[in-house]
Amino acid sequence: MLTKDTKIGFIGTGVMGKSMVLNLLSAGYPVAVYTRTKEKAQSLLEQGAAWKDSVAQLAAESEVIISIVGYPQDVEQVYFGENGIIENANTGTYIIDMTTSKPSLAKEIYNKAAEKGIHALDAPISGGDIGARNGTLAIMVGGDQVAFDTVYPIFEAMGSNIVLQGEAGAGQHTKLSNQIAIATNMIGVCEAIVYAKKAKLDPVRVLDTITTGAAGSFSLSKLGPRMIEGDLAPGFYVKHFIKDMKIALESAEEMGLSTPGLALSLQLYEELAEKGEEDSGTQALIKLFDSSI
Repeated sequence: MLTKDTKIGFIGTGVMGKSMVLNLLSAGYPVAVYTRTKEKAQSLLEQGAAWKDSVAQLAAESEVIISIVGYPQDVEQVYFGENGIIENANTGTYIIDMTTSKPSLAKEIYNKAAEKGIHALDAPISGGDIGARNGTLAIMVGGDQVAFDTVYPIFEAMGSNIVLQGEAGAGQHTKLSNQIAIATNMIGVCEAIVYAKKAKLDPVRVLDTITTGAAGSFSLSKLGPRMIEGDLAPGFYVKHFIKDMKIALESAEEMGLSTPGLALSLQLYEELAEKGEEDSGTQALIKLFDSSI
């Protein structure tokens, strides 16, 4: 049974990870962090987080290990090999990858961890920088019920909609479903705002109305205002959304599923990235539709 004295190791302190660590610290958990660039974790160290010099050290000294890194290859580097989590974590450790990654990779981590008596969960998230800051993330989990129940209080420090979706890999499949839904929605949000402007309406007033109706969505209510203001700061990077869409498209093709909306959104976001916006927030898509921004 885990307690508030449970030692948590956290790998990855980007836009989302930093706020997640702060929420874990606020909940009273001792948290150690590791990231490739120590300077990026400095503000967390000032808030009480401990620093570990390597993935191996963090893994050996933690009872629960959480990772949220960039790409599937980063996940592989963190979890596998002689310096990785699985090789260095103790029997009985809980490892939770919250990166959006491949379902097949989540299953591989689960199987290799099980061979060492380590409990693995895949638990990608949704809610952006706002959800991470407020501790209201949606957390989509794949793995065993007992492991899920054990670490549930830790999830509660970071999210408010926490659901075990099924066996290993199910969390990743759920997140990919989430990204597919967002992909075409973002196109619609951009087109709606541009349409309102062309019709000589106040787009802010329009959003105040349509966000409460059938068109309502997180993208419309949270990212729509940022689009209107020209605020392109990343709550979620364009480059990471492209990565997610590519994984989703690959997974859909493996299942024989056609996703034309997803393919169109990926095409538009790749065009956006080519224009130098890969480190902008996903709301920067509006720039392809509105030259005034």
